[in-house]
Amino acid sequence: MLRGILAFIGIVFMVSCNNSIVKTEFKPTENGSWNKDSIMEFNFSGLDTIQKHHMFINVRNDNTFPYSNLFIIAALDYPNGETVTDTLEYIMAEPDGTWLGKGYGSIKENKLWYKENIVFPSSGVYTLRLSQAMRKNGNVDGIINLEGITDVGFEIVKSNE
Repeated sequence: MLRGILAFIGIVFMVSCNNSIVKTEFKPTENGSWNKDSIMEFNFSGLDTIQKHHMFINVRNDNTFPYSNLFIIAALDYPNGETVTDTLEYIMAEPDGTWLGKGYGSIKENKLWYKENIVFPSSGVYTLRLSQAMRKNGNVDGIINLEGITDVGFEIVKSNE
């Protein structure tokens, strides 16, 4: 009986380990609301300068998020001073209102593609800055406090290519 339990625990441990994850981090928003002036900043270093990677933006939302999509401005600063800025749109819900993402209960976690097969060419500190860029139709001014976004993060995984 004990051997069976230990074997089961060993299998669960091996299956749950993911060696392809290189970096991952989350930061909470303030009281479940992402202010338009609140820039989520992540610093990372120590990456393989030859290996290709995939980058994801991870967003956790709850049922108070009032939209079916999400606009994010992502700026990636390289150690050499170069900055690449992208405006990204992600679909967060099906047309019938069913939330996309994984999770049980009221929180859903969305793993959103950001960069595919990116190589980090030099060693040093990279900085990823994320801000929300939501606005209502016809309004030039952005939404000040975007309700329902509880956490924002990123993930870097090794590419198989």
